[in-house]
Amino acid sequence: MLVAFAILSIAVVAAIQGFAEGLRLLRLAGEHQQAMLLADQKIREVVRPAEERKGDVEGPFTWERAITIVPTPDLGRTPATDKWHVYQITVRVRWGDRRSVEVATLRTSAQSPETPGARQ
Repeated sequence: MLVAFAILSIAVVAAIQGFAEGLRLLRLAGEHQQAMLLADQKIREVVRPAEERKGDVEGPFTWERAITIVPTPDLGRTPATDKWHVYQITVRVRWGDRRSVEVATLRTSAQSPETPGARQ
């Protein structure tokens, strides 16, 4: 009887530890998903790319966004393509002590033509 109780108690402790680990992994996956959604939202907020770097705190997450112009020698060949630029938009979201997610995308945009006498 004593051996049966010992085996049963070991099985119960192992099951409880397994459930606790599963809950921890579930929480971590949820945080990762929230970070990815925030990074995607911050990339989609960029309507007109310009060189900028900004960040903020949203809940347990901190984020920063960097927009850089990607060199494209092929777009400078003609006056029609000279106004086009390729931008790389990178968003990094951090949370906790060592957790982070980085999402990057490329976007093209044309500069508005200069109109003499128009207000800026």
